[in-house]
Amino acid sequence: MVNFGRVLTAMVTPFKEDGSVNYAVAEQLAAHLAQNGSDALVVCGTTGESPTLTWDEEYELFQVVQRAVAGKAKVIAGTGSNSTKEAIAATEKAAKLGLDGSLQVVPYYNKPPQEGLYQHFLRVAQSCPDLPLILYNIPGRTGQNLQPETVTRLAEIPNIVAIKEASGNLDQVSQIRRTTPAEFQIYAGDDSLTLPLLAIGAAGVISVASHLVGTQLQQMIQ
Repeated sequence: MVNFGRVLTAMVTPFKEDGSVNYAVAEQLAAHLAQNGSDALVVCGTTGESPTLTWDEEYELFQVVQRAVAGKAKVIAGTGSNSTKEAIAATEKAAKLGLDGSLQVVPYYNKPPQEGLYQHFLRVAQSCPDLPLILYNIPGRTGQNLQPETVTRLAEIPNIVAIKEASGNLDQVSQIRRTTPAEFQIYAGDDSLTLPLLAIGAAGVISVASHLVGTQLQQMIQ
């Protein structure tokens, strides 16, 4: 069973005034988070400004963070895309870097049907069978909801091991918990819903607030 921990921080990306990535501060931040309650860091997710970064900047960030937290926290790469080919290419590169997992967002803007979503995630998973993947459902940003029935199908794929659920729908999360294996982990995608989701079987949270209160969040979940 893959265990990413309970508090996964969706890490911000520090920038310099000219708009370039401040890798030195990113390194310091990653080390700080690993020492203050974070079991894993999600790099280049939405909070990490992934829509505004180039792939080269993202790959550099993956490596900077990986070096900064070696042995202290896991590193999960945000390598999802609304292009299946692009998601596969980015995820394969993350796998070659030896990262611990990948966050795969529902393809945004395209609004594919549920079968299209299944096929998209299936192909990404098959391209990197040894890399654990976390699905990311955030319909408010993507325009499409990953339905519980589709999550149940995807949970049968060996390296799809978890979901970040940011639909805000507790009934939906409850259904996912009932219809997926016990080892399939559910993470709250909204800090404010961490406690309610824990009550219906979530493993923890992929958090933004943990930048400031990671230790307290860890204590609450424990």
